Amino acid sequence: MIRGPLDKEAPDRLYTVTGGRSRADESRFDMVTLIVSESDPTPGMQSEHVKILRMCRRPLSVVEISSYLELPVSVVKILLCDLLDTGRITARHPHAARPGGRLPGPETLKKVLVALQNL
Repeated sequence: MIRGPLDKEAPDRLYTVTGGRSRADESRFDMVTLIVSESDPTPGMQSEHVKILRMCRRPLSVVEISSYLELPVSVVKILLCDLLDTGRITARHPHAARPGGRLPGPETLKKVLVALQNL
């Protein structure tokens, strides 16, 4: 069996990274929420927090951060909650930038899919 990145992480390391917490407030982030750093790392910060702040100088989604850190999304959400609570990051869902905050309708998405398939 080929071991993936998650298999490399020992459960005790993940426990330490999250400070023993097992859940983040799920309403704050989803997989495509964009994260942007609002400050530079400070001495003494947890290494994962430092990595997140450095990589998010440009917007990155939660799932991208998870991939780059090779940590489960659930663990990354806990780390992001820490940074959001201290004002070190901002989080924004991509559809929040659209007028009215609505996603395109199913018909529009079907037309886009058909157009992409025709390329």
